[in-house]
Amino acid sequence: METLLRFRGRDYGAGEIAVIKDLIATHPSASRRFLSQLLCEAWDWRQPNGRLRDQVCRSFMLALHRAGQIELPPVRHVVPNPLANRRKREPVEVDETPLDCKLDELGPITIEQVRRGPDEALVEGLIEAHHYLGYVQPVGEHVKYLISAQGRPLACMTWSSAPRHLAPRDRHIGWSAAARLQNIRGVAYNSRFLILPWIRVPHLASFVLGRVTRRVSRDWEDLYDHPLHFVETFVYPERFKGTCYYAANWKFLGKTTGRGKDDQTNKQNRPIKDVLGYALSKRFQHLLGELP
Repeated sequence: METLLRFRGRDYGAGEIAVIKDLIATHPSASRRFLSQLLCEAWDWRQPNGRLRDQVCRSFMLALHRAGQIELPPVRHVVPNPLANRRKREPVEVDETPLDCKLDELGPITIEQVRRGPDEALVEGLIEAHHYLGYVQPVGEHVKYLISAQGRPLACMTWSSAPRHLAPRDRHIGWSAAARLQNIRGVAYNSRFLILPWIRVPHLASFVLGRVTRRVSRDWEDLYDHPLHFVETFVYPERFKGTCYYAANWKFLGKTTGRGKDDQTNKQNRPIKDVLGYALSKRFQHLLGELP
């Protein structure tokens, strides 16, 4: 089969493109969104939770359109990009009285997964105000946690879909390119971890990290109908030592290149960071490396 387009690691030829052309011809007044939904149903392109992979399909059809392989109808509606036009989260008011005590003096510590819940905005506002990177809305699958004790917030965490390519992690897992493409959804990235600046409790960070790491796969599966097998994070060594991660038994996997995921120059354009990882299953290499 002659390859006319390669998209997300798969080759598409004349036969498959003919199907799409016929779909467009059969529905001449349909929108791009409607056409992508029809193609998803025709090819049974679905997420693990059963929903159509509509966004991926639209990207695929747009790539064919730009390559001159198909002719899509004109764009009817431009959806606002919440990342490009991101407004700062509104400030949130919480008790900022300094809390300085031992871990066992805190009393019961509550860890709540707040994605799609009433406290999601509170987590976003706290991260925006007090994390050195601010808050950025995660793309794709993600979960968020609020950690509290004595009726007040102590910490926040967000976990996001992992970057598709990360050399130190990929070497550690040992998966093939095809397995990575198929199973990357089984890896999540700890994108933000914030202990609020007025909370001074030794060992709280490693305690929270360990508790959340033990439950994140279950919470992820509750939302997205599939588990996690491996988690990762980046540590900026000029600012942090990553002590809480090492105390929670995370492993150093290597360093980033400092070029970012969309780099086209092969030159460093951002800080180099340490890559740390943690296996959620003893069989993580098998589970992430297998193909259907």
